[in-house]
Amino acid sequence: MTNSERFVTPYRKLVEPPGEALPDWQLLAKLARELGFGHAFAWGSAAEIFDEFRRLTAGTDCDLSGITHARLEKGPLQWPCPHEDHPGSARRYIERFPTSSGRARFFPVQPIPPAERTSREFPLAMMSGRLKPHWHTRTRTRWSANLENRAPEPVLEIHPDDARRTGVVDGGFAEVRSRRGEAVVQVRVTAEITQGTVFLPFHWTRSDGPQKPANNLTHDAVDPLSRQPELKHCAVRVRSLRTPGGTS
Repeated sequence: MTNSERFVTPYRKLVEPPGEALPDWQLLAKLARELGFGHAFAWGSAAEIFDEFRRLTAGTDCDLSGITHARLEKGPLQWPCPHEDHPGSARRYIERFPTSSGRARFFPVQPIPPAERTSREFPLAMMSGRLKPHWHTRTRTRWSANLENRAPEPVLEIHPDDARRTGVVDGGFAEVRSRRGEAVVQVRVTAEITQGTVFLPFHWTRSDGPQKPANNLTHDAVDPLSRQPELKHCAVRVRSLRTPGGTS
């Protein structure tokens, strides 16, 4: 596992696999043998797979060729680590940057307004983001009952003043609509969010339900330099929905 600080750390096996379960790499190797490619997947251990990978990184910006499983037994290492006597690189670009001149390039920028402004038709600014219990689209956390039960459904957070104007109530359901689509979600009324802004987590996809994804609402505008998508601002409107029991 490699974290954002470039530390490479091995995952340790906690328990023996139950029944006939196998590590993923062994399953892939077995499949390759059945397909006639066993010679290309003839690893004897996870360490051999990592050795193949680290050799492929030699000479690249993320050179891990000096990191081995044996070295990791003594503790994590930071890449770049170009040979097995190298201590790992705690800091990058001390002498030069990876540019033709060796100097860093700075881009002066001026603040620009959001690509999509609020309007009379879409008066609220929606930002998407994360919830503490979940990871990305729940590809891992959905399998943990403890984590899934902490946030089983997407919930829209809205300021009390905006809730009164739109008619939604805490615990009720609402339709959130933008120029591109809609989502149907439960509501949490809270003063923790800024008036004029609503928040919707992005952990749900269309496979969870066609009206759960926050990305039904977001647009495709990106920063002109970094190409970072503008996921923190899109114009939406909210309206209360009635449940079969007659409450919103």
